[in-house]
Amino acid sequence: MLRSIQELTGYKLDASDGTIGKAKDFLFDEAHWTVRWLVADTGNWLPKRKVLISPIVLGKPDRGSRLFPIKMTKSEIEGAPGLSADEPVSREYETMLFDQYGWPYYWGGAGIWGGASTPGPLFIRQAKVENREDSPESGPNVLRSAKEVMGYHIQALDDAIGHVDDFVVDDESWTLRYIVVDTRNWLPGRKVLIAPDWFNTMTWAKREVSVNLKRDAVKGSPEYHPPAPISREYETLLYHYYNRPVYWPNVSQKED
Repeated sequence: MLRSIQELTGYKLDASDGTIGKAKDFLFDEAHWTVRWLVADTGNWLPKRKVLISPIVLGKPDRGSRLFPIKMTKSEIEGAPGLSADEPVSREYETMLFDQYGWPYYWGGAGIWGGASTPGPLFIRQAKVENREDSPESGPNVLRSAKEVMGYHIQALDDAIGHVDDFVVDDESWTLRYIVVDTRNWLPGRKVLIAPDWFNTMTWAKREVSVNLKRDAVKGSPEYHPPAPISREYETLLYHYYNRPVYWPNVSQKED
């Protein structure tokens, strides 16, 4: 199902033996536009630490209770390699964390989750792994904060069109399917969706997203009305409007 990142922020995080805090932020990689980590706000439980939860262990978020189930115990989360709150998440740290839990790496394979298209198959409970012989070439990892990117300016081919207001994530693959564009300074009260595949560039230093669309095309695109769920019917209309190939196979989208 497609979910709003802003809506998911603040959900309670429920480990198998108790609540550990709330969802604070989501870190995604700019190569695949896929969420790799949920950043937890643990209050006074683990102060001054950056506590990361992988989609590998996230259950389905429940909108009614605003709850994220986690397939881990509090002691397993507490026992992760330490990372201070202001440190970036390096590939070296990710490797240590995956080795700690005995999970297959998500990088280095053909799919967005290693050899898989969703994180679920990586949930394998094994003993702590030491000095793996099958470690793939890691390469650089550049993780971006969804919270930080909200507010970036959106530049069309011929003019500015608004700013990033939110992200829409697929809670099966944890791929960011769309950015929500707020056009309030141009088309007051109107929000539209643009897929990352339609971007030209992301200029992090300038806090700007350049999209391969003209302003008038965006103006006439199907309007997005949060917090209404995004249906497959709406997505089909959106992709047909922009004359772009859809990302899904010819099956019905699951609804809650």
